[in-house]
Amino acid sequence: MRKDEDIQGLCDMHCHIIPGVDDGARSMEDALAILEDEKKNGVSDIIITPHYRRDMFETDRQVVLKKFLELKEEAARLYPGLRLYPGCEFHANMDMEQMVSDEPLYRMIGSRYILLEFSGAHPKEYIRERTYALLSRGYTPILAHIERYPPLVRDMSIVGELKDMGAMIQVNADALIGKDGWGFRGFSRKLLKNDLIDFVGSDTHNRTGRACHLEKAYRYVSRKLGNDEADRIFIGNPMKIIEAGVQVV
Repeated sequence: MRKDEDIQGLCDMHCHIIPGVDDGARSMEDALAILEDEKKNGVSDIIITPHYRRDMFETDRQVVLKKFLELKEEAARLYPGLRLYPGCEFHANMDMEQMVSDEPLYRMIGSRYILLEFSGAHPKEYIRERTYALLSRGYTPILAHIERYPPLVRDMSIVGELKDMGAMIQVNADALIGKDGWGFRGFSRKLLKNDLIDFVGSDTHNRTGRACHLEKAYRYVSRKLGNDEADRIFIGNPMKIIEAGVQVV
């Protein structure tokens, strides 16, 4: 573990920082303050993932893109070296295959990676079927904060099945370090122990109750599994998304 040196070069691939488009940052001032926290956590690359959820978060993607570009311009001025990319946290529905095909801004930097969210009430059959629906069309779904889905918590073998199908798995930093409660902590650490985690994201929405704690999570993984595995989860895998990204502006 890197005890005596600053952590640098991390990639946050799940966060809500674009002001005024979902339940994340409320203003440009808030967004820039969150970016400062990201930088203090050793983050150099951020895929910002505003929600899309039918009947709840439906901000037009061109509005989202405009606000993303405004934030990116301000960030370049205040935090040189901090690189921002457009993504999305897409809440599963029965039309999503066509939706993500038609709109690259529903994808991660326009790539074939999809950050896919489910509700806690969704049964395992729905999670499995909707995941397969994207896989069968050549997309790579990344299941967002998988520690929140009760059917998978009750039966961790389903997570292994999803990975065997080709899906990837993301957990929140706060779950790993215990800030989301003992239940989330226990399950996410079981996933880590069983080599089932591909990404850890901050899922930051603000600077208070849902702040960025990526550095603490990195140090925990590094202490348990070593620097190489921590680098794979916090740097290597997210950089594969960035490298696969396409121009969406």
